[in-house]
Amino acid sequence: MTVTELLSYEAALASFDPVMGLEVHVELGTKTKMFCGCSTELGAEPNAQTCPTCLGLPGALPVVNEIGVESAIKIGLALHCEIAEWCRFARKNYFYPDMPKNFQTSQYDEPIAFNGYLDVQLEDGEVFRVEIERAHMEEDTGKSTHIGGATGRIHGASHSLLDYNRAGIPLIEIVTKPIVGAGDRAPEVAKAYVAELREVIRSLGVSEARMDKGQMRCDVNLSLMPKGSSTFGTRSETKNVNSLRSVERAARFEIQRHAAVLESGGTIVQETRHFHEDDGSTTSGRIKDNAEDYRYFPEPDLVPVAPSREWVEELRKGLPELPRVRRNRLREEWAVSEQEMQSILNAGAVDPIVATIEAGADAASARKWWMGELARNANEKGVSLEELPITPADVARVSALVAGGDLNDKLARQVIEGVLAGEGTPDEVVEKRGLKVVSDDGALGTAVDEAIAGNAAIADKIRGGKVAAVGALVGAVMKATRGQADAAKVKDLILEKLGVTEG
Repeated sequence: MTVTELLSYEAALASFDPVMGLEVHVELGTKTKMFCGCSTELGAEPNAQTCPTCLGLPGALPVVNEIGVESAIKIGLALHCEIAEWCRFARKNYFYPDMPKNFQTSQYDEPIAFNGYLDVQLEDGEVFRVEIERAHMEEDTGKSTHIGGATGRIHGASHSLLDYNRAGIPLIEIVTKPIVGAGDRAPEVAKAYVAELREVIRSLGVSEARMDKGQMRCDVNLSLMPKGSSTFGTRSETKNVNSLRSVERAARFEIQRHAAVLESGGTIVQETRHFHEDDGSTTSGRIKDNAEDYRYFPEPDLVPVAPSREWVEELRKGLPELPRVRRNRLREEWAVSEQEMQSILNAGAVDPIVATIEAGADAASARKWWMGELARNANEKGVSLEELPITPADVARVSALVAGGDLNDKLARQVIEGVLAGEGTPDEVVEKRGLKVVSDDGALGTAVDEAIAGNAAIADKIRGGKVAAVGALVGAVMKATRGQADAAKVKDLILEKLGVTEG
């Protein structure tokens, strides 16, 4: 890979203002494809989920997926867009091997949703408004797998395999208006926007929006204009960026690359670029000297889409509480700071915590377990919190056992460990591992007597007024009971037996 010259980020922003445009593709979670009845379920054998319609065979006619249209309207409403009273599909004509029809059924000058916005909150609490140009319906292409090359791309490959299972899956493309005024925070704004958009999509229930599974991907368009200018520069388009961190890194890298080219007297080439996860760089993909002529024309095989105002208003009334509004409400209910709430959001813990509270736990203990023991476990395994083999009801039960004095925190961590290992419910793990707190006065009394007898010098110090030394005796009892004693009760019992009053 050719080493790309970069200007330092600070120097780049001293001379130029970044302009961004973000295009996000979201795969809808419909059971069937956008224009036919083929299944969208993942994991099928290649080309097993195809039919004459999604393969573009002669004589096959498409039919619009109603749930796809409904999902598009919901997304538009959640993004404060206007919903078209009448819109239609168009054919976007171009050739690519994984597109069997040689055109993509999309929307061109008549999108279903347009002129909206999304407010996003940055890590320091500042709110930045991103204007939405449009959200339109289209279909996904198939998948090419290039065999024999070193990079997995077509260059150097000996042959390619084509899987059309994905061809025809419903997509919504959400396009922002030019994002200006973000300054040095432009990469952070890009990341925050995609993150917030993902939360909106998930809250609507129209897609899981898993970027790691390709259900949501972002094209990052970036250009620079000299300080004081209002004329946009030539843009680059970094394609199919598939993680929040990568969106931020791609924007930052392109700012530095553009600035280096411009400062050296060079000219930015309008092109698509590939993002590289390993080092955060981008490389040239395909030159786009002029706007491509896709020869759009109205799709003759589909009737226009004209959602009634009654249907639109019914969908509007059914929208869930939007994620940012919900987070602000929960933050107040949980009495946490904006920084803490941001950490909870970043960890993907909002929904698990809410579900744990609904299962009976208090907010503090629910946050404690999901953001502590469980977040650590998820990080070690490289999975999301929701992929862990433990339910919010399990966590709520562990919390109840601690609150009832049956477990202490150390034992509770062992119970969680057992549930994650597949040993059963929290109660079953407690039973199998014998983890209940020792609270029987007789058993505790014996352990305390043995600790005092075995540590006479420390006991004398405590009797002499050095109450802080009681920790050593508590530790001895906890060791003797394998951590299963109630530490507070042990401490009180030791002081009682030594005839000492604390405080």
